Amino acid sequence: MVAKKRYRKDSGQEPKLPFGGKNYALFAIGVLLILLGFVLLSTGDISIAPILLVLGYCVFLPVGVLLKQKPKIQKTEASGE
Repeated sequence: MVAKKRYRKDSGQEPKLPFGGKNYALFAIGVLLILLGFVLLSTGDISIAPILLVLGYCVFLPVGVLLKQKPKIQKTEASGE
């Protein structure tokens, strides 16, 4: 059986969040496009609404999930100086 890693307060490490700011921004844009698409669809607009819905569902939400964060480079102190 594989042991699960647990976060300990005394370890000095903070748990990493799975998504960064860019991911949440892309999620928000996707949700706004989807909401705007449904609002336009309810008013009877059948030309722009489907485009907005496809962009929201098929572009922005998947890109928001698949986009990886670049690891932050930590500066270490030079030893012996």
